[in-house]
Amino acid sequence: MPANPHLADVLARYRAGTISLDEAAEAIEGLRIDRLGEFACIDLGRDVRCGMPEVVLAEGKDPSQLAQIAVRHAESSGRCVITRITPEQAGSVMKAAGKEGMAAEYRKQGRVLIVSTGPAPEKCGGTIAIITAGTSDIRVAEEAKVIAEEMGCTVRTAYDVGAAGIHRLFPALKPLLDAHAFIVCAGREGTLPAVVAGLVDRPVIGVPVSTGYGYMGEGRAALASMLQSCSVVAVVNIDAGFTAGAFAARIAALGGKA
Repeated sequence: MPANPHLADVLARYRAGTISLDEAAEAIEGLRIDRLGEFACIDLGRDVRCGMPEVVLAEGKDPSQLAQIAVRHAESSGRCVITRITPEQAGSVMKAAGKEGMAAEYRKQGRVLIVSTGPAPEKCGGTIAIITAGTSDIRVAEEAKVIAEEMGCTVRTAYDVGAAGIHRLFPALKPLLDAHAFIVCAGREGTLPAVVAGLVDRPVIGVPVSTGYGYMGEGRAALASMLQSCSVVAVVNIDAGFTAGAFAARIAALGGKA
């Protein structure tokens, strides 16, 4: 297993004498937790421990409390990624971030907000291709895209190229063939991931999307179809753009180092 790049960087800086032993120990402490009042327990060690950023799920959270979590997390680690955020919540977080002099980038289509105090993550050399069957799937694809980019990957996209008009897929796929991993988002009957997996020689991650009418609708038929694929496809949960983006980024990072 290759060394975690964050740990390697900390150790290199300690060896060079640019940070002290105590500073190095603090930086590599993967179990470091920061409590915020009585409502939040922030994991500040996930990036070091797992090689991926801590991501805050906004669903169900009070806008004021979410804003406090985002600001504290960005203060401590430099960045805070928030998923499934509503416009009301985004407004509260951006206002709080602005008061602290922090940057806030709202990706409305993907329902993601990034609060930061410094530059974007360093590139890992990995490339991910994200494909959607239809335009209804873009919201999930954009969540995956942000997460992959936050993990240092370059992301290329091809949207609305699904099985209902399969001739659209082939010209869209051609410039993506050198990607280290593919994420394919599809609702309804969820055919596209299996088709793509039958055409490329890289890992394919299928993401069922909560679209579809009546019986087995809301992504259930797509999930069942992907699980029964005769092509080799890894499948995440319905609408799980975050999981797909993070998993693909881990694969792509390994390919980028090869």
